[in-house]
Amino acid sequence: MSDLTPGQVVEQLDQHIIGQNAAKRAVAIALRNRWRWQNLSEEMRKEVTPRNILMIGPTGVGKTEITRRLATLTGAPFIKVEATKYTEVGYYGRDVESMIRDLVEAAIGMVKARRRKEIEEQARSRTEDRLVRMLVPLEEREGTTADADESTENRKSRHERTLAKFRDMLREGKLEDKLVELSVEQRRKPVQVFTNMGLEQMDMDLQGMIEKMVPRPSSPKRVPVKEARKLMLEEELENMLDKDSIHEEAVHLSETRGIIFIDEIDKICSAAEGAKSADVSRQGVQRDLLPIVEGTTVNTRYGQVSTEKIMFIAAGAFHRSRPSDLMPELQGRFPIRVELQDLVRDDFVRILTEPAGSLTRQYTELLAVDGITLDFREDGIQSLADVAFHVNQTTQNIGARRLQTIMERLLEELSFEAPDCGPRHVIIDAAFVHQRLDGIRQNEDLSRFVL
Repeated sequence: MSDLTPGQVVEQLDQHIIGQNAAKRAVAIALRNRWRWQNLSEEMRKEVTPRNILMIGPTGVGKTEITRRLATLTGAPFIKVEATKYTEVGYYGRDVESMIRDLVEAAIGMVKARRRKEIEEQARSRTEDRLVRMLVPLEEREGTTADADESTENRKSRHERTLAKFRDMLREGKLEDKLVELSVEQRRKPVQVFTNMGLEQMDMDLQGMIEKMVPRPSSPKRVPVKEARKLMLEEELENMLDKDSIHEEAVHLSETRGIIFIDEIDKICSAAEGAKSADVSRQGVQRDLLPIVEGTTVNTRYGQVSTEKIMFIAAGAFHRSRPSDLMPELQGRFPIRVELQDLVRDDFVRILTEPAGSLTRQYTELLAVDGITLDFREDGIQSLADVAFHVNQTTQNIGARRLQTIMERLLEELSFEAPDCGPRHVIIDAAFVHQRLDGIRQNEDLSRFVL
């Protein structure tokens, strides 16, 4: 994180997201402020809180993608949650505090993956040693020999030569199909607990408690070496990991670098003044969300987690409401507001060509597996952008997601026939696009359902 300046962060985001420079600048500054905060004195660090961001803009313009790419750049724990799946305490739905528990679980996954990479070489060596001992003939393992007069030193030397021989054979892949006997633990089905409060508020590791009381049964199983290696490597990795240390680091990582993206926050806005709303839970969700964003302590199975330094990025289209419809206290916790712009025709052209994982490159690689070579010409891409922009303007505007729908429709017939038609070179030009999409584009009623 310390190596990335705001300008460099924006450059990295430009490789994947087209336009929306104001939003990119805002998250880049917020990220740099996070690094600055880590370098403050302990006393001043307690005073500085993250500058949370509220993104305002229609669907499909890049709100989620900006946040996800930001988390990937920094290696920070990140989760995306929908505000609409939470509910006021006492009503059916998920507890708001569960987002913090989800964040810790995400952090544990990150820390565990990194620790596994660090010890993977050692675990592979230990797995190889176990396999060699299992493959060496029984009399060699026990150190016995037909010659009772053979000295202990000779028996040991012979045993070492046998081990080395089998190790070489194992590394050369000559023993992959040889059967070995393993004791394989049976998977236990997860225990489901149903209460009127919901499992979210019963944050106990019931599965772990049951496994400690009733160990999982194991049964001997004969498997090939190539399969045994995977099972044994996984077992070695699990045994070598220090779970307590992983949980402690994950909690610290969540508290200091965690990012939570709250989508659809406009859906929990209170109804307009004078109107009646059947959803009595909206205001309650805001009240429950407020202490989480302000800073509180949440109990999890891995210990207490402080939310004071977690960065929250909220987003919503705000078609039928305004940010001012949120509770004033909650508004104040999102001081940075960024408005994302609707995508225009030129944006669609850039989305189809510029990003490292653009749609045209994705479909080119996918169909190349079946021997189909796609050649996207400039006039074909221009035509695709025209269709996407036109349909967004005449029907529901779903932003860049429209391109995925159009690309699927454009290549549907080709994708179906690709395995049977053999290698082909297909030119995607304006004529190809018009041939397959003009009929749907001209029929506005039909395009509402197909595109």
